[in-house]
Amino acid sequence: MLHYLDYTPELAPHFDRINREWITKMFRLESVDEAVIGNPQRNIIDKGGYIWFAEHPDFGIVGTCALMKKGEGVFELTKMGVVSEARGLKVGEGLLQYVLNNAPAIAFNTLFLLTNKKCEAAIHLYKKNGFVHCEEIMQKFGCSYERCDVAMHYKGNATN
Repeated sequence: MLHYLDYTPELAPHFDRINREWITKMFRLESVDEAVIGNPQRNIIDKGGYIWFAEHPDFGIVGTCALMKKGEGVFELTKMGVVSEARGLKVGEGLLQYVLNNAPAIAFNTLFLLTNKKCEAAIHLYKKNGFVHCEEIMQKFGCSYERCDVAMHYKGNATN
């Protein structure tokens, strides 16, 4: 039912729209958010990162997720969002699994994410798909966002 698309410059407005929606609904946009979602080409793609989109046959582009390069073989899973009208359709789970299927060849040393305890459903999804809480990641990367109070490292072996 979902079709996954690689980033193209034409899809950049969707990256901004989807991320702006979920971030402003739960938090406030930080300057790092504005920079990344406002120019994903420069801040993710040109720096060796990746962005994917989920397209629904009835609703169009409904989700996005990125891998931002933080070092050689080290990537942050970031800016994962699903538009509100598509929630409940398992878009996030499908998109996350699609990204994780591609990730081992990309993030061959470390794949991590930063989030907030308020994102309970997302944290549950991440755990279900092989992420574990990690204090080392929090110490190293947690200061990237003011709202960050959860850091997780991908261990693989999903527990679904």
